[in-house]
Amino acid sequence: MKLRLRHVGPLLATALLLAPAPAWALEYRSTGRAALLYDAPSTTSGKVAVAGSGLPLEVIVETEGWVKVRDHTDRLAWIEKSALGGAKTIMVTRESSIIRQQPRADADIAFRAARGVLLELNGNPNSNGWIPVRHVNGLTGWLPVNEAWGR
Repeated sequence: MKLRLRHVGPLLATALLLAPAPAWALEYRSTGRAALLYDAPSTTSGKVAVAGSGLPLEVIVETEGWVKVRDHTDRLAWIEKSALGGAKTIMVTRESSIIRQQPRADADIAFRAARGVLLELNGNPNSNGWIPVRHVNGLTGWLPVNEAWGR
């Protein structure tokens, strides 16, 4: 069966151009302080977990005072909006990641980080898939994007 496209009217064409684009880029925010995660957007709802300070969370839905988030384990929960806003962080996802001094696989090693270590983002990923990061002790370097969660 051959599909034929017919002339699209100007109103429909305009509507298609103005339609929101799909969300290609995910939005992540980090906790600014330790905070409770809830199963509904209310402090009287069930408590799901405690999110430590600096934890990166994927934003799913945002309301006036609450944000529905997904954590690195794929758990969905609600957090008070006021608890977000710390430095932007990522979480190491490999058993052990090598952070390089330059954004190249053959660059000297700056330091190593184990799974679950939080690193502060020091800028945007480069076009070759490396993220500039900073460890809490001040060491800096580059981590491959595919070894991190929360970017």
